[in-house]
Amino acid sequence: MKKLEIYGPGCSRCEQLAKLVGQAATELGIPYQLEKVTDISRMTAAGIMMTPALVVDGQIKVMGKVPGLAEVKKLIG
Repeated sequence: MKKLEIYGPGCSRCEQLAKLVGQAATELGIPYQLEKVTDISRMTAAGIMMTPALVVDGQIKVMGKVPGLAEVKKLIG
């Protein structure tokens, strides 16, 4: 099971990224656990400097942008 984390304050871009990640994982048939992290101290501890950010299995994949669906699929696949 993939651990997918969305880091951000809960803004519309963060929600958009969360929706794309869920859609991509579903379309790829990947079992996943999605967590939204809004706590600033957890963000800085993880090395997140810009939001939204996507972390896949503990590795930062995207920071400061919302990629398209095709890119998200590549990042989590």
